[in-house]
Amino acid sequence: MTLVLADGSYAATVLDDLITVALSSYAAVCSVLAARSADGRPRRAWATMAGALGAWALGDAMWLAYDVVLQREPPSPSVADIPYLAFPVLAAVAMARFPTASTRQSRLRLLFDAANVALCLFLLLWMLVLNRVFDEYSHDKVTFSVALLYPVLDLVVLTIAVVVLARAEATQRRELSLLTVAIGLAALADSAYAYVTVDGGYGTGNVIDLIWAASLAVFAIAALISQRTPEPPKQAVSVPSNTSLWLPYAPLLLAGTIGPPLVMTGFERFIVPLIVVTVCARQSVAAWENRRLLAVAADEALRDPLTGLANRNLFHERLAHAMMLRSRGNRSVAVMSVDLDDFKLVNDSLGHPAADDVLRRVGQRLAGCVRTGDTVARMGGDEFALLLEGRVDDSHLIAHRVVAAFQEPFTVDGQEMLMRPSIGLAVAPEGEPDLEPDTLIERADIAMYAAKRARSSEVHTFHAEMVMTGPDVVDLGESRRPSADGAAQIRLLGELRHAIDHGRLDVVYQPKLALDNGTVVGVEALLRWPHPTLGTLRPDAFLSLVRQHGLMRQVTDLVLDMVLDDAATWIALGVPIPIAVNLFAPFLRDTQLPDTLILALEQRGLPAELLTVEITEDLVLSEVAMVTSVLRRLREHGIKVAIDDFGSGYSALSYLRDLTIDEVKLDGHFIASVATDTRAAAVVRAVIDLAHDLGIIVVAEGVEDAETANWLQQHGCDVGQGYHFGRPMDADLIPGLVHLAAAGPDR
Repeated sequence: MTLVLADGSYAATVLDDLITVALSSYAAVCSVLAARSADGRPRRAWATMAGALGAWALGDAMWLAYDVVLQREPPSPSVADIPYLAFPVLAAVAMARFPTASTRQSRLRLLFDAANVALCLFLLLWMLVLNRVFDEYSHDKVTFSVALLYPVLDLVVLTIAVVVLARAEATQRRELSLLTVAIGLAALADSAYAYVTVDGGYGTGNVIDLIWAASLAVFAIAALISQRTPEPPKQAVSVPSNTSLWLPYAPLLLAGTIGPPLVMTGFERFIVPLIVVTVCARQSVAAWENRRLLAVAADEALRDPLTGLANRNLFHERLAHAMMLRSRGNRSVAVMSVDLDDFKLVNDSLGHPAADDVLRRVGQRLAGCVRTGDTVARMGGDEFALLLEGRVDDSHLIAHRVVAAFQEPFTVDGQEMLMRPSIGLAVAPEGEPDLEPDTLIERADIAMYAAKRARSSEVHTFHAEMVMTGPDVVDLGESRRPSADGAAQIRLLGELRHAIDHGRLDVVYQPKLALDNGTVVGVEALLRWPHPTLGTLRPDAFLSLVRQHGLMRQVTDLVLDMVLDDAATWIALGVPIPIAVNLFAPFLRDTQLPDTLILALEQRGLPAELLTVEITEDLVLSEVAMVTSVLRRLREHGIKVAIDDFGSGYSALSYLRDLTIDEVKLDGHFIASVATDTRAAAVVRAVIDLAHDLGIIVVAEGVEDAETANWLQQHGCDVGQGYHFGRPMDADLIPGLVHLAAAGPDR
């Protein structure tokens, strides 16, 4: 097989043969490279195709040997026909190895398409070439068999190529189209060679050689393109390509339009092609309509029906594809996990229709935060995920957009409510090129649960030190029934979260007076929430929400910062005032609590004895064994410990012995009737005496009148606190009160 040059000289013939060998060898090498860059079935397909083109190159080399050594073209048949015939056999195997998207039903359709293509091509080939070859070589069976094998084998390869192309994935259609064209050119050249050989019209430099050369060039191009085309992930529903609609009918159209004028006479030579065209057009329209319906079904199968976002299957598919492109193109891939806090409260209080409306609006806001090419998916329930492709800095920017998107309240049933998400971000690091997509999703979930445990509105980015301890979702307790004030609870919770996040809680201070001389010996910090529409709220209006939804840590940290800052201000004014702060009892399981408090005091230059930690007695009941060592360390550092609301629960008096404490604060209800009820007075007197015997200071809180105050003073109570002595007041009023009490004000 040689290229056409200016003359038919010996030198030109050899040069043509060398160029042809180079082309076939180059196509084989390109196929080897394509096999090395592929995986799975495409790798095996290209490896087989490399063998097929290698056989072609070997046949060209033998042809060159005939021209150089014997200085004549090979006879027909010749030894060169062996590798030449091996090419279509190996090429057929190679094309059959390329993956196709087919189900049991589509495989049956595939079989009929293949039969249709093969029969139509054979009919067309017979009318154009094979009948003449049969007439010429019917007396020489060997020559006839070899001459017939080329077009027949080419027909088989071309049929397989057409069928595979019709069922190929979208990203593989370009290379398979080129392979089909290359095989078609080879089949055309082989058929033309068989045709002209009958008349002895083939010679070195024939135009047929150009067709073979073009075929080899297209093979090489297909192999080169394959190296840059990633294998796509499998879709849940496969949609046939546009090519698959018309390609099976192309051979029928050719055979039905070209064949009849060659073999028919009269009116039928015109009417038969018209019938064939009509049938093909009708089938193509029907196939196009089926494809459109299947495309709609495939899209619905990959979309969340409530929000219209991608569903879990589509998200995993796109993430797998993004990770594949990342490994080849050094691109950044990040996954963001978003989970709505307290969404169960929306469902239980407002009902499922309202909750579905919230989810739709959340989906819209998330979609508005991302760029074209990113993917937003609803993974199920109130869980969403975002696939971000591009620069790492961009993923962090989008994460902050998501946080900002939830600052605006949602309007549901005419009422506004704030919803806060827990957000985790995981970025595929450059040092892990083989990172699995599921691992990246798991890391984003770990970061999201870390944000949920911290009750933080900020984005938590995954790092290696994070340890997954499971979804620490706050338990809302017993299942709630839908209630009339459900929307108000949700709205109040959202506003509370917003107030905590922005430091919009206040602290007031109630003075504690020594009952023997009336001097201010300390203050207790009391939490207040200045609500923009409901006015100033006391803790009993919102503390249940704080406890139920895991906000106690944030509230406590906020209160401690404000209280210690105020204490530092008072000291700067020359008024060192001891401060008592309530701590949620479970905090006392934190062995780092003493060190944390001491560090906070040292940072402000405050002495440890200035701080008293109050723990609620009824909450300590199940915590005694755990908190004892923490309480002991607090006192070793100089921080005082008090039991608050003593007498409100059912704890045993042995706690006064077992717990290392400095103060007992008698609950207001416990001491309210001491001046009028002898039994109550006897109990309170016994507690005061017992506490003193143990070296514990007794503080009476909730003192409302002078009669109760006098009784407590007479029976040895150390400190009084309540409206009778002073109402809670702002921090800037405390120094004046201390000076006034020290001067002996008229109480």
